[in-house]
Amino acid sequence: MKPIVSIIMGSTSDMAVMQEAAKILDQFKIPFEINALSAHRVPEQVMDFAKNAPTRGIKVIIAGAGGAAHLPGVVAALSLTPVIGVPCRSSISLDGWDSLLSIVQMPPGIPVATVGVDGGQNAGILALQMLAIGNDELLKHVKEFKENLKVKVLKANEELKQHKYEYRV
Repeated sequence: MKPIVSIIMGSTSDMAVMQEAAKILDQFKIPFEINALSAHRVPEQVMDFAKNAPTRGIKVIIAGAGGAAHLPGVVAALSLTPVIGVPCRSSISLDGWDSLLSIVQMPPGIPVATVGVDGGQNAGILALQMLAIGNDELLKHVKEFKENLKVKVLKANEELKQHKYEYRV
């Protein structure tokens, strides 16, 4: 089995966030790889990874990074494979804002689809939706997943009715 999604992160300190994307891909039986690659510490490896991703069969790259968050942008600049950026809070970040702004403010011609700070799960779901283009079976499963989200909210509202308050109307 060969991976079709690559999850990369600037360092393993981002794993708590990025594992949420991995869990989604695993749940939907999407083959993926997961690696730490630093745009600052191993730029040659990042360049090799980005340039070779399409020929290795990678259809979507999910790239998480904290702090200056250059990884998603550098990979997007070097590859034709769509990149989903995940800004991560880190010990050196400004509560994730620096990561978010670094990833979302790419120059024209170098797009990075960006999810919210620590949004690993949403990155996984967005990757599924990208992969579902032209894949009716996967699209059906993604639709069921989203329908279940609606059911959870409706159930939660029913449970909230059990909380009794004197002035609740």
